[in-house]
Amino acid sequence: MTVLPTSGWDEADPKSRLATLRRSIDNIDAALIHILAERFRCTKVVGALKAENDLPPADPAREREQIERLRRLALEAELDPEFAEKFLNFIVKEVIRHHEAIAAARGMPSSTGE
Repeated sequence: MTVLPTSGWDEADPKSRLATLRRSIDNIDAALIHILAERFRCTKVVGALKAENDLPPADPAREREQIERLRRLALEAELDPEFAEKFLNFIVKEVIRHHEAIAAARGMPSSTGE
């Protein structure tokens, strides 16, 4: 279900409507940044936990499960599942990079064998 803001604009004035929509988009962008920051705070703790327990930085089984789950969520939300998968892959790649850096700082090999 799509809900677009309708208050605060003059129906006859497309510039007013555009400004209102852009304010909503700006608010959503800000929320996404804060959500991503919180996610990365959590994954850094996960990376430290993995390093402390000699676990590999990457977990391919978990990554596959997450991709499948997010593709389902994307379909339910009427979002392109290919986009959702690309987005998650981008995030996971960055998380693994962080985990590898944490592991390297503790003297563990990277998940790529480097």
